[in-house]
Amino acid sequence: MIDSLGLKTHLVLLGVPIFLLLTSWEGLLNISAPFNLVMVVCIYLFGYALSYYFHQCRLNRLWSHLQQVIHLNNTTFELVNSANQYQDESKFLNALLNKAVNGVQAAEMGSIIRVIPDTDELYFESTIGIDIEKLRKIKFNLSQSFEYRFSKGICDRVVLIDNMANINGHSTLTPEDQAALLTAPLSPIKSTLSSPIHIEGKLYGMLNLDSSKLNAFSHYDRNLAAVLTHEAANAIALYQKSRQIYQLANFDSLTELYNRQHFESAEKEWKIDSTLGSYLVILDLDNLKTINDDAGHQAGDKALKCLASALKQQWHPKHLVARYGGDEFIALCHGPLCQIEADLNRVQQILAAQYSQEKTAGRQAIEVKFSFGIASYSRGWSQCFKIADDNMYQQKRYKQRVSLKE
Repeated sequence: MIDSLGLKTHLVLLGVPIFLLLTSWEGLLNISAPFNLVMVVCIYLFGYALSYYFHQCRLNRLWSHLQQVIHLNNTTFELVNSANQYQDESKFLNALLNKAVNGVQAAEMGSIIRVIPDTDELYFESTIGIDIEKLRKIKFNLSQSFEYRFSKGICDRVVLIDNMANINGHSTLTPEDQAALLTAPLSPIKSTLSSPIHIEGKLYGMLNLDSSKLNAFSHYDRNLAAVLTHEAANAIALYQKSRQIYQLANFDSLTELYNRQHFESAEKEWKIDSTLGSYLVILDLDNLKTINDDAGHQAGDKALKCLASALKQQWHPKHLVARYGGDEFIALCHGPLCQIEADLNRVQQILAAQYSQEKTAGRQAIEVKFSFGIASYSRGWSQCFKIADDNMYQQKRYKQRVSLKE
């Protein structure tokens, strides 16, 4: 614990007064009693002053440690509060690692290693001061990690490595992977703190803090790393939950496009391009009811996902694309109009090609077709929507008349 006195401190506090008394004992016997008493009092006062000095140093150290812990708590709290600005977990982990390296004074570099649950394979997710591209070429598993080896497979505590050279000599990695580990850091790593990150009882990964100096980390640094990892685990868990909430609130669960709520909110912030123009596009599957009736609702869901996937290939996130409800999709696009029409033709070609491939392969083929309507977009939302919707249904009715004639 950070508030415990070390063995050396105890020995100094006990030993110095005794040493002074013993070394001066013979002289004390040869002087008068009053002076003898004065000398004993002086030695006692000196020992008291020394104890007070160590006590104050300890209090100052504790206060400094407490400030560091509070700082780490505050930084992780701030990170969680700003979680929505990180669009993926990797960027969030980069920010978290940066705060971790800055939070431990002796740390110069660091990394976060992720665990693949089903296989126990490891990969480097984030680094500071280390070439991550070199590290991502390394193939290794949990049993080859410092944490696993030094905790005897339990992975439940912070591992401190004072001299990395001794550890690397017993590594089971290939010579190529060992070379990558040695050359990836900006400066050779000589000391490491490795701490496991557990989320909901499962090993999520490891947080490594590194230094180019031997014996760089103290006993307190190990305790600080434990606090840091606990806060990191909480931050990651809260981030994941916040992203799940954001995903549920803003995305359609079936197609993974934006949902209607997000689209209507984002529409108010859409920037109109006066040069290229902006356009509202409404799309509707032509044959979803037929697919559901003939092949079942799972086939209908597959058709919706196929159209969503094709739209994402062409537009998302270039344009604002959403599933508006049922078999209807909607998009806000920047022009020119001819490019939008060409993109829509390309989407239909993608769907036709998928249908042909499935049919050729002998699988149950689902032919996905859609109708669309386009309207020039301005801030008059209701009128613009009605024009695009009318144009879409006009195209759908035209297709139906052609189909009846055939």
